[in-house]
Amino acid sequence: MKRVFLIVLDSVGIGAMPDAAEYGDEGSNTLGAASRSARFSMPNMEKLGLFDIEGVNCGPKLGGKAAGAVARMKEASSGKDTTTGHWEIAGVISPKPMPTFPEGFPQALLEQFTERTGRGVLCNRPYSGTDVIRDFGKEHMETGKLIVYTSADSVFQVAAHEAVVPIEELYRACEAARDICQGAWAVGRVIARPFEGEPGHFVRTARRHDFSLKPPRETVLDALKKAGRDVLAVGKINDIFAGRGVTDMVRTESNAEGIDRTAQWMERDFEGLCFTNLVDYDMLYGHRNDVDGYAEALTYFDTRLPELLERMRPEDILMITADHGCDPSTPSTDHSREYTPLVIVGTPVKPGVNLRTRNTFADIAASVGEYLEIPYRGDGSSFWSSIAAER
Repeated sequence: MKRVFLIVLDSVGIGAMPDAAEYGDEGSNTLGAASRSARFSMPNMEKLGLFDIEGVNCGPKLGGKAAGAVARMKEASSGKDTTTGHWEIAGVISPKPMPTFPEGFPQALLEQFTERTGRGVLCNRPYSGTDVIRDFGKEHMETGKLIVYTSADSVFQVAAHEAVVPIEELYRACEAARDICQGAWAVGRVIARPFEGEPGHFVRTARRHDFSLKPPRETVLDALKKAGRDVLAVGKINDIFAGRGVTDMVRTESNAEGIDRTAQWMERDFEGLCFTNLVDYDMLYGHRNDVDGYAEALTYFDTRLPELLERMRPEDILMITADHGCDPSTPSTDHSREYTPLVIVGTPVKPGVNLRTRNTFADIAASVGEYLEIPYRGDGSSFWSSIAAER
């Protein structure tokens, strides 16, 4: 019974890609920035070969003595967004970037949104998620208007106080926005951003919910489901793929819960893929320029990694990667255009293999498909034969 556990450390980039300057991200290096914190320690990932990955400029090198196989992954899609990053990991390269709205959303879009929701709009410009509720939260509570904002990413975000707009109403408003945001307005994600508290002391709650576009064509998730395999989604994976190809799912409120749920599903009998997103790196630390917090989150994952390794069965493979960067040490609070790591371990994997730099995240999907022996017709080329252990 073959199983693949694919964990995305959301935003853990490992250095600027050659075209990073075109995105304003020249010199970005998320892992490098976190490694300079005194709170950074990843000895377990070190043993698997993380610091042997091409271009990684921190941590000791093990040469061919690493316990896992590794690669540096290059994003072939245009952009640096969560949606396109995950789609590419699953086998769909996006040649055109999703639309962004640095000047705010068009009035015609907002008029349709207001008509559908029955509520007015505040803000309508790029904003930090914590700053926007600080600056507009009081007026929102007084007027009932929805706080609509965006960022450098392709997102339409809606913030509302849970005591003013019940959570189900906020979700319905975001569903309406998802219906409206099509064509030239087709942002990658509409995001519900509930918060609570009083003026001067607002905090975002854990009931965030993403409403994504559906992938434009089939992913490895669809191929697995069609082949009768299981596709288990942990965290925001189900949202990112709009439910496509998923056979079972669970949302999570933290990295800790995401690791807990993944560990629990390792005890479950299934054949196929368990796909996990751990979002705290990006949401809580990268976007807030919190280097120490980012380092602590990476250290926490590393302390939990042995629990996952201990639960692996003889035919299991664990893949650890990322979807983009979000360097917490730069002036920008946005995602960064970076290479991502790939670390692979399991009894079926030949240790010490370094695949150097792969040309697309989609090679992950192709390799998952080959290992799980399903028909796969998406983007990417499988590297499975290069890392398969002799057995």
